[in-house]
Amino acid sequence: MNDETMGQEDAAQDAEACAEALESLDRISLDEIAFDDSGVDVQDEPEAEAQSDDQDADDVEPSEDEAGHEDTESEAGNQPESDTGEETVLLDSLPAEDSLTRELPGLGSAPAVDETIAMGDIPLPSVPSAHEAEVRHRKMSPKRRNLMVAGVVAVALVAGGAGYAAWNGYQQEQAAAAAANAHTMMSVQIGVHAAGLDCSTGSKIPVQVSGQDADGSSVSETLYVDEHGRGIKLLPGDYTLSIAASPIAADGTVYTVPTTKTQVTVKSDGQDLSAQAAFKLKVPSADTVTDDQIDAAAKYAEEGGASSAAAAKILQQAATARRDAAVNAVSAQKAQASRDADARHKATDLYQLDIPVEWYGKVATWQNGDTLCIYLDGDTNTPLVTLVTVRDGESFTPDEGDTVLGAANLGNGYTVYASGPVYPYVVPQTINGRTQDPVSTYPMDTAIELVELTTGNRYTYSQIKNVLVGKDGKADTATKLETDYLAQILLPSIKAQD
Repeated sequence: MNDETMGQEDAAQDAEACAEALESLDRISLDEIAFDDSGVDVQDEPEAEAQSDDQDADDVEPSEDEAGHEDTESEAGNQPESDTGEETVLLDSLPAEDSLTRELPGLGSAPAVDETIAMGDIPLPSVPSAHEAEVRHRKMSPKRRNLMVAGVVAVALVAGGAGYAAWNGYQQEQAAAAAANAHTMMSVQIGVHAAGLDCSTGSKIPVQVSGQDADGSSVSETLYVDEHGRGIKLLPGDYTLSIAASPIAADGTVYTVPTTKTQVTVKSDGQDLSAQAAFKLKVPSADTVTDDQIDAAAKYAEEGGASSAAAAKILQQAATARRDAAVNAVSAQKAQASRDADARHKATDLYQLDIPVEWYGKVATWQNGDTLCIYLDGDTNTPLVTLVTVRDGESFTPDEGDTVLGAANLGNGYTVYASGPVYPYVVPQTINGRTQDPVSTYPMDTAIELVELTTGNRYTYSQIKNVLVGKDGKADTATKLETDYLAQILLPSIKAQD
């Protein structure tokens, strides 16, 4: 028989053994897979003895225990061999005297432990030496060895298949979870600030959302958030957020819409995006709100910002009414300011001027030709300043008790001189009982008002009396206080008449 034919027979034998092992996996026990000393010794003992004689002729003779063991193996070799190389012994085939139980006198047929057997007589399993293991390996038949290898391989395949199935199941679970998340709406929060807005009574803030979700689908929609920035739900993805229009507060407030746009990435449910997406809606002056702004806010309120179309309509009416009231108020203010300006504006044939705003309502005027006197309202004997026109090059002498407080050249050949009492100096002197050229005596409330008007409320009466001027009088200091103030609020308004 050639090598090729022998190889084919061996391969066929191996395949048959593997198939037989795989078919009987469920029936193979650990005892069947483990090495069986008796089966191996019964089959190959004569060959082992011959090999032992040849290889170990010069070795030391085996011990008594080893010799006894070999005798036992020799006796076992006389027993018949099973098809599988293993010996099967049935209890029924044992002689009666070898039975593990016997009938004791007086106990009938009840089984009893054979009193001739003691635990010490039962041989314990021993671990084979390296030499014995090698011998047993060589003595094992190819068929049995192939059977054992096939069993081990089958067990490994089953175990490996179970591990792969577990790992593959885990991977599939993760993929399924990721796929589920990719198709699950995620709640996110953004940052918004709109002073006075309460979305439970007003409308919500419309947010324009555009971008692409995790599936690659384009997104373009309007979502609504409350004053805390909550209310947006999106699939995971990358988006651009912006404010579409103003909400409407319950009192009709309409806000200035920020023009900023913010890029965000939605990854998980409950994600706080207020650090990346924050929008501040400012409150403009109500009179500047336009119809277009109100209409846009009302449109988004009706489409989802308000609880109903009727609620959106009410908010729109409130916004319009608030705007109209503000416009009317501003118009009234402008009209009054115009009337006040007319009342403050004074004119002569040579010049014109405006009474300082700080003095308006507290002073009155009288006019005689080009001379104009501004006095304390209700008291013509208490002038603050008198304006007199003098040709350029001519001198000017104020009335007794007055001081020149400033001058304005008209540029048309005339100069206007301003003169009057230095109240920051005169009043403290009079109140203190001094009579050094006092213009008159004044009640305390009048004295305080005169000091405030001539210094522009920059100093209190107590400061004028006790610090800046003092009871002993410092005319130069007091004069400078008044002249500086008049140079700021009155003289600049004196202009030549057109």
